[in-house]
Amino acid sequence: MDLDAISHHFFGTTDIDTLDPTALAAGRDRLSLAFGTEREPGRRFALWAVLRATGEAPAPHLAFKDPRELRAAELYASVLRQSETSED
Repeated sequence: MDLDAISHHFFGTTDIDTLDPTALAAGRDRLSLAFGTEREPGRRFALWAVLRATGEAPAPHLAFKDPRELRAAELYASVLRQSETSED
């Protein structure tokens, strides 16, 4: 799954940081709806990762029931937290 393609599809741009609050909220709404209805695990994870990047993803334990998907999401979130902490 191409994260740039997801960003462009749901937000109209690959640079989400340039969006005004209204456009960001609208994109998040569209993305959340797609995440909630997606059944293919790889695509679902990619949608969740973009939601996570925008600060709107559900916690991994709420988003994923499959143990492997849950573990992958927890690891991804952990790496992002470490990255954010090391940038400070």
